[in-house]
Amino acid sequence: MTGKERRQQLLDVARKLFADKGYDGTSVEEIAHRADVSKPVVYEHFGGKEGIYAVVVDREMQIMLDQVVSALSGGHPRAMLEQAARALLTYVEESADGFHILVRDSSVLSAQGTFSNLLNDIASQVEHILATQFSARGYDAKLAPLYAQALVGMVALTGQWWLDARKPKRDEVAAHLVNLAWNGLSHLEHKPKLTLPG
Repeated sequence: MTGKERRQQLLDVARKLFADKGYDGTSVEEIAHRADVSKPVVYEHFGGKEGIYAVVVDREMQIMLDQVVSALSGGHPRAMLEQAARALLTYVEESADGFHILVRDSSVLSAQGTFSNLLNDIASQVEHILATQFSARGYDAKLAPLYAQALVGMVALTGQWWLDARKPKRDEVAAHLVNLAWNGLSHLEHKPKLTLPG
């Protein structure tokens, strides 16, 4: 096996173990054993458990970010919302191990930070789209970050729930998310106020 192939093998083994057992439940010994190598090989490639974990988390975060951001490439705002919701749920469906790693304990040693930071990166992409749409419709574009966080948070938390529930099907979940977000957004008040006594 070449060095590159060995590195990828170790990442694949570690990814599965981190998904199944979490960071604390996984050891260098187990990674080496499952990869049929000695512990020094893991240390040579990654410097230890912390190093391999950081690479696994950073890769998962980049895959998820790329999938969601690429779904925001254009079209009608509702279509972009549908594409983004579907992209996140597709990642959850097709990369359940990766999503488990991200939502469980990605903050342990990741170079990029936490799942929350990833959601902030996605929200920042959504923010630019919303700011343009808000300006075009006469809303205050300075509020786009607030709405971007709300939308991304709604989809991400639903994705966490759906990771275990798996019902209804992905596109139905995405349709319900879009229904809630779009029908709520299509009737925004320009200056919303609470109706409860203060």
